[in-house]
Amino acid sequence: MNYINERVLKEADYILKTGYTIREVATYFNVSKSTVHKDLHERLILIDKKMYEKVDKILKYHIDIRHIRGGESTKNKYLNKNK
Repeated sequence: MNYINERVLKEADYILKTGYTIREVATYFNVSKSTVHKDLHERLILIDKKMYEKVDKILKYHIDIRHIRGGESTKNKYLNKNK
């Protein structure tokens, strides 16, 4: 197994265990979020389709709730700014 396939499987396993976002996974593995996105959307399906389906559910959930997270972050930013 080459380095890229190994990284893809490690990223997928990590996101399944933690439920973290692409950005958090990228930080943990010290790669760009574009790399993680490509790994989990394009490469993983070719390596392990069942794992891809599980990871895809998590990623779709993150897309569904991102407007909520963004609103909370903005709210906290301005609350902390006024202190």
